[in-house]
Parts: sequence; C-alpha cells; structure tokens
Amino acid sequence: MSETLAAPSAISAAPVPPAAHRAAAAGRLQSLDVFRGITVAGMLLVNNPGTWSAIYPPLEHAEWHGWTPTDLIFPFFLFIVGVAMSFSLVPAMQRGAPRGTLMRKAAVRGLKLFGLGLLLASFPWYNLDLGHLRIPGVLQRIGVAFVAAAALVLFLKPRAQAWAAAALLLVYWAAMRLIPVPGYGAGNLSKDGNFAAFIDRAVIGTDHMWASAKTWDPEGLFSTLPAIATVMLGVFAGRWLRSNRPDAEKTTGMFIAGNVAMVAGLVWHAVFPINKNLWTSSYVVFTAGMALNFLAMCYWVVDVRGQSRWARPFLVFGMNAIAAFFLSGLMARVLNLVKIPAAPAPVSLKTWIFDHAFASWLSPVNASLAFALCFVLFWTGVMEILYRRRIFFKV
Repeated sequence: MSETLAAPSAISAAPVPPAAHRAAAAGRLQSLDVFRGITVAGMLLVNNPGTWSAIYPPLEHAEWHGWTPTDLIFPFFLFIVGVAMSFSLVPAMQRGAPRGTLMRKAAVRGLKLFGLGLLLASFPWYNLDLGHLRIPGVLQRIGVAFVAAAALVLFLKPRAQAWAAAALLLVYWAAMRLIPVPGYGAGNLSKDGNFAAFIDRAVIGTDHMWASAKTWDPEGLFSTLPAIATVMLGVFAGRWLRSNRPDAEKTTGMFIAGNVAMVAGLVWHAVFPINKNLWTSSYVVFTAGMALNFLAMCYWVVDVRGQSRWARPFLVFGMNAIAAFFLSGLMARVLNLVKIPAAPAPVSLKTWIFDHAFASWLSPVNASLAFALCFVLFWTGVMEILYRRRIFFKV
C-alpha cells in the first residue's frame, strides 16, 4: 500500500536532523508518521470494543449532531493524506515530472484503495453477495478523496486550490440547506431526509449502503465532496511545513490557524451542525483546526525538540497505516465468523475470548475497553515486527 496515499509515507521514519525545517524541506517528517500512527491506533481502538453494548462515551461516535473524540479520527486521517501529498506529489511536480503521469499514478493508487475497501466489505469472499455489497466505505472514501485532491493540486495553482476547497464547503452547505428532498423539503438534516442521503439512495441504491442504516451511508457519495476539502486543508498545512520559515514560526502559525478554524467551525455549527455522518462543512473546518493543533504539537515535540522515543509504537503504526487498518479489519471479521461450541448455542470466537478473558473479572465497560486495548497491543506487535524487518506495504 502506498505511503504517498492514505498511509503516505513518502515521509520516512529515518532519524530527523536537529533543524526540523531542513528535514521538512527534504521530505522527511517523522512527526507526520507519529500523528498518522496515533490516528490509526485510535481507529483500531474505537472499532474493536469487546462488546458494542458497553463502551465509554468518548469512544463512541456522536449519535448524530455534535462530536466526540472518536469523530476526530477519520478527518485526521484524511488531513494527514493532504499533508503528505505536499511532501510527495508537490515536490515531484516541482522536479518536472509530467502532470499527466502523476495524475495517472494517483488514479491507480486511488483505485487500489477503493478495491481494498471492497475486498474488506465483501469478506468472507466465499459467500459474496454482489447484489447487497456495500460500495461506500472508509478506504473507498480515502481513495476517491485522494484522487480528487491530487487533481486539484496538479492542475490548479495554490490560490485556485484554496478557492476550490472553499467552493466545495459552501456548495455542499447550500445544497444541504436549500435543495428540497421529496417528502422532506429543504434543509432537513435528519438521517433519511437530508439531501446527501437522497442523492446516495438515487445513485448507489439502498442495497449497496451501510447495512446498519440501509437508507443512508456515513461514507456516501455526496458527502465525500466536503471530505475532499479536508484533504486540501491538509495540503495547505503541508505547504506551510515545507516552507523555509523558522520552526517556532511554523508551530505558532499552525496553532493560531488551528484555533481560528476551531472557532469558525463552532460558529458555523449554529447554522450547519457539526456532524460526522454528514461530513458537514462546519465539521470539516472544526476538525481541521483540531488536526492543525495536534500536528503542531507532534511537530514541535518530535521534530523540533527531538523527543521521539515515546512515540515508537505510533511510528510503527504510521509507517504501515493502511496495512494495519486492512489486516486488523480482516482479523476482526474472522473473530466474529469462527464459532465456538457453547450452551445453549455456539458463540463467536470474539465473544468466547471476551467472556472468558475479560468479562469474567471486569465490569462490562472496563472489560470492553480492555479487549480493545489488547487488540491494539497485538497489532502494535505485528507492526513492530514489520518495521524491524523494513517491510512496508504499498499499493
């Protein structure tokens, strides 16, 4: 899987020189791998509780409007895609690589990511039902957003890219608020009545949506438009980091921009609520602000101050991010598919492990969290082995 994409590690994990701005200019930014690794580890943690019936509230998504820490994970990942694009795609273009060639490579990588998402959605493949295969998904959205953002970076100048990102957010806002949905009217932001769900039902069809909802999808087609803007905001942050400004100015600038974006997102929330499932424009701006603050902290601590020993577990995740997400997703499905004989009926291997190793001595919510932590620790070990053997999956 490509490190210039969703796990874009054209930014290597090699030791960073004391002058972080020289490292950034050379395309080596360890803090970005650490930020990516923290994000992926968080994704595994919230996706794999021991039981979905007992979860600490911060580890759950907001029911609809609003946000929790869990709702930051996916936009952080897309933001990181954009940052890495500034360290891979932009320098390649500046070195004279043909834009058409770079676009074809980006399109191939996006298709591979989309295909990996479909492979994950269709597992186990022996009972594949194409008539009800979910088409949208996390990897699918990453692939589409990456390709669209790559096209903007390759064929538009920076100022035009900023206008394009703004247009994506404003047009999406206008469409969601002004275009009437049959049976619901205009401006309805309910699960079934919003314009994005209407478009997805018309284009994708309910047989190919998220099985838990059927009538809408959290990674739907129309709500991917503002997700492209999330990637572009990461591109702008990456350009800032690649500049020749002093390290302190870069860090301060990210903190200031991040806090301004967070406030802007909260203000926008009053008329267009922050909502992860709808990927609202206010959600894009707010989460980009949070991502800027988090990246600024990682950059200052890891690259500027050189304090990176604590970050080793996250570094190994960050260098193999897509592999960690894809393989752990397969493992989670296998744990649910394998059945263990029990009375009065067989239970899944996951349930058996959870009941005997965790729920037998911990409260339900702590047992559920302990299972998730052990799941993350297991994959930390796998990623550490891959890292030590210098095995990095690419698409």
